[in-house]
Amino acid sequence: MPAFYYRITDGIRITVRPAFLPGQSRPSLGHFVFAYTVRIENVGQVPAQLLSRLWRIHDSVGLGEDHEVEGEGVVGEQPRIEPGRIHQYQSYCILKSPSGFMEGHYQFVRDDGTKFLAFIPRFDLDAAGADRH
Repeated sequence: MPAFYYRITDGIRITVRPAFLPGQSRPSLGHFVFAYTVRIENVGQVPAQLLSRLWRIHDSVGLGEDHEVEGEGVVGEQPRIEPGRIHQYQSYCILKSPSGFMEGHYQFVRDDGTKFLAFIPRFDLDAAGADRH
């Protein structure tokens, strides 16, 4: 069973389940592909709309290589999530090494205009560990 990671911030529970994709990876070329499923659940009492995202991606190649990815919404959407409802999507990243990690946050806005950050839990990307599942 693959590992999953979760964190709750301001009534928003974010759960991430990463997976290594060996069939799409080329280790000899330093090309390791990881997919991840993100489940965003409103466990609070008021609706919230996802506005933007910020991902920090750490690639363990050499001394470690970090980069950030910012943008509006997630996979082209800015979902409004009612209390008790869920928005789920899948995405991927490519590393130069067989391991690393990702973390970040989503910016949300409430109906009253209040903005807040919901933190994405740090999750491991590990091609070697995928063989144990």
